[in-house]
Amino acid sequence: MSKPASIDKQVETARAGKLARVVARMASGWAVLGDPQILPGYCLLLADPVVPHLNALSGDARRQFLEDMTRLGDAVLAMTGAERINYEILGNVDPVLHAHVVPRYATEDPEDRKRVVWLHDWTRAAPFDPANHAELLAKISAHVKLIR
Repeated sequence: MSKPASIDKQVETARAGKLARVVARMASGWAVLGDPQILPGYCLLLADPVVPHLNALSGDARRQFLEDMTRLGDAVLAMTGAERINYEILGNVDPVLHAHVVPRYATEDPEDRKRVVWLHDWTRAAPFDPANHAELLAKISAHVKLIR
């Protein structure tokens, strides 16, 4: 499995209309399916404009990012049958603002359910494939656009 491009490069590619994983352009950035799909429906919200972290935003921009993150989570929850959504804003590896929207399922291995997704075996995760993930992407995209 190859390492995904840096967040800022992914934002550039999304702006150019060349990122196949784009779910939707949101007010605060780009909602994209994760690569790989560690769990079905795993998404990210990539801030645009690119900023180093959440604390670099203030007022309306900060509220908008957090609102868009939860709106994306609502769509993932509704379209995947997940039991809950975990939200993470880390930035330790790629120090630009992005949020991970991670669906969690009752059907997960009981030991995996106790751990954060970063401790799962990512080598077993399905890489994003435009053909295989088109239906999931379209369902989440349509639902994101319904939620206002």
